Amino acid sequence: MKTRRDFIKISTAGAGAAALSFKAFGSKGFGLFESKTEGPVSDEDLTPYPTYCEVCFWKCAAWAYVDKSGTIRKVVGNKNDPHCNGRLCPRGTGGVGMVYDEDRLKTPLIRDTRKDGTQYFREATWDEALNKVADKMKEVKEKYGPESFGLFNHGTPGGHFHHLLRAYGSESNAEPAFANCRGPRSSAYFSTFGAYVGSPECTDIRDTKCLVLIGSHLGENMHNSQVQEMSDAIDNGATIITVDPRFSTAAAHSNHWLPIKPATDIALLMAWIHVLIYEGLYDKDYVEQYTFGLDYLKDHVKDMTPEWAYGITTIEPEEIRRTARAMAGAAPSVIIHPGRHVVWYGDDTQRGRAMAILTALLGAWGKRGGLYFPESVSVPAYPHPHFPEPEWTWKDWNEDRFPLATMGITTEALRASIPRYNYKHQLKAWLVAGTNLPLSMPDKPLFKEAADSVEFIAVMDTMPMDITGYADVVFPEATYLERYDVIRSAANREPNIALRMPAIEPKYDSKPGWWIAKQIGERLGLHDYFNYDDYSEVIDWQLKQLGTSLEEMKKIGVKKYPRKSGPLYLGDGEDFDFNTTTGKIELYSVDFADHGFDAIPKYTKHPEPPQNFYRLIYGRAPMHTFSRTSNNPNLSDLMSENSVWVNPKVADLWGLKNGQEVWLKNQDDAITSFPVKVRITERIRWDSVYMVHGFGHSNKKLSRAFGRGASDTEMITNVVVDPVMGGTGMRGNFITFLTEDPAGERKEVKA
Repeated sequence: MKTRRDFIKISTAGAGAAALSFKAFGSKGFGLFESKTEGPVSDEDLTPYPTYCEVCFWKCAAWAYVDKSGTIRKVVGNKNDPHCNGRLCPRGTGGVGMVYDEDRLKTPLIRDTRKDGTQYFREATWDEALNKVADKMKEVKEKYGPESFGLFNHGTPGGHFHHLLRAYGSESNAEPAFANCRGPRSSAYFSTFGAYVGSPECTDIRDTKCLVLIGSHLGENMHNSQVQEMSDAIDNGATIITVDPRFSTAAAHSNHWLPIKPATDIALLMAWIHVLIYEGLYDKDYVEQYTFGLDYLKDHVKDMTPEWAYGITTIEPEEIRRTARAMAGAAPSVIIHPGRHVVWYGDDTQRGRAMAILTALLGAWGKRGGLYFPESVSVPAYPHPHFPEPEWTWKDWNEDRFPLATMGITTEALRASIPRYNYKHQLKAWLVAGTNLPLSMPDKPLFKEAADSVEFIAVMDTMPMDITGYADVVFPEATYLERYDVIRSAANREPNIALRMPAIEPKYDSKPGWWIAKQIGERLGLHDYFNYDDYSEVIDWQLKQLGTSLEEMKKIGVKKYPRKSGPLYLGDGEDFDFNTTTGKIELYSVDFADHGFDAIPKYTKHPEPPQNFYRLIYGRAPMHTFSRTSNNPNLSDLMSENSVWVNPKVADLWGLKNGQEVWLKNQDDAITSFPVKVRITERIRWDSVYMVHGFGHSNKKLSRAFGRGASDTEMITNVVVDPVMGGTGMRGNFITFLTEDPAGERKEVKA
């Protein structure tokens, strides 16, 4: 049965291809760099252009080197950048592949309907596409109010559209990076310390004596500067403790690997807290001066002994004590790493709270080798009128259900798009920039229903990702190496800024996000919010307010500034007011208690896998960022598909062979669209399987990624919502194996 909006795979194949030209999507036969000058070239013949990477959120500053024919030959880290220290990860060095991927979007597209009622994409001019979006925005504003036009965004592309929507009168925005990734830690650390851990996280790994990783896969999740600092910490003799059901890269370099039973992390954390308190190992002076609620905490963990935790986590009591004592022995130079993707089981904010409490007991917040006080450069806003005050915002969706959420929740925005949920404030149309919602959202049926419910969707992307198939208008965005963008200013030890400028002109008929946002704004009569001809004017004005200029930044790329807010660390006994209800670090959260949540974390048992099923755990690979790089011609060569890790005992039970292709089926009978190869390894617990996220693309136009490996997202149909801030816990899903019989029919493997 067809929906009102068909999903259309952007492709030149099949019916309707006559309406498309190869100019729109590219054609085969081009080399990687589309240049006849493919031989070696000396650095003297290359011109460097400053940039910062958009392949992941670390945004490392770099130099893009261009030869005389206008081809980008290499991208090299900026030595003055604290995000990378002159060294890029595989993703960063391979980022040039985004420019020369022949599968990228090349011209605007508009959804149209044939006489027989079927839908297709046709090539459009920029004027036609921009006018169509602007006209729809005018219509929505008149019929429902500007707030009913929502934005799903991520990264710098989404920032330009966010500015457009605010000028238009809407703050109905959400990004998957909050509720689907790091949101629980934001709520947890802010409720404990009155501060966030930031991005990059304010972990002082280079000076730490003990680093504790709980599901934080440094080395596979390439947080560039942190990986470098971890390597230095290991060389300096730091104790590394890794808690993970999988023997990860980090675990391989650890002094202690705790192969914990999944979904029991809070029990281990509370047992560690018990040991610190009842063995008197916590930092008594620090806790007395800076914290609130020790007596409540002491009583709360009284019976949470290592023996109690052993029955839950399968970690031996003596190992729990040994690792707790190792932390105490290193304190305050100890880091309980807050992690990044932390939406696991639905109680993730409370797990983050337990990690923050442990940090406080060790006296590590604001201490050398623990978590430092970061500082950033405040980049002045380019002059424009005040934004209009919307009648409602994303906060109105969260108010009743998730009062402690600090950003828009993507699933709430989707529900607000569906009439049957009867939200008081509803979305009628979307802009989408920088996020591939079908693969970043764990509840795909909810997304599909929402996409079919709204009147209009416009998508800006560099590639024909899944989300483009749901669009009414598709904008081909220039890659980060072809555009100016906002000045990067992230909190770090030293305040600093970085410049991104185009190394080459945008290829094909693609345009930078700032230009697209400005053109729509102009059509809406919002010129005063876009009072510039080129975004370089905005950057130059801002840089001059910061005591530099565009001309200088083109030469240096990165500029550092002296700190103004104070030292990196707390001095011994120094007075300090925390931005919490009590003005102290809250071991007992007054804010949580006031909103009816547990003021101190407690362990709650989670569902176990049914018989013949195994918990699905997913993660990252050092050469890929989610699903956005799996088609990159440089990076797909490094890893072209994922595999499913299976413990040898499980493989023997099921008769699975190494390299055998299987389909996966979950507890709700969802089946992967493509098979995945089995990797038999002792590096995963017997009750779990593991996959790298971002594979199993179904769009044939992604010529390198189509059908390669399996999508873990297809297996995530059970989502456990965090009651504190709306996070989408995704690790409560269980899979079993299907194979193919000689007739080509899928059948269940029998244990």
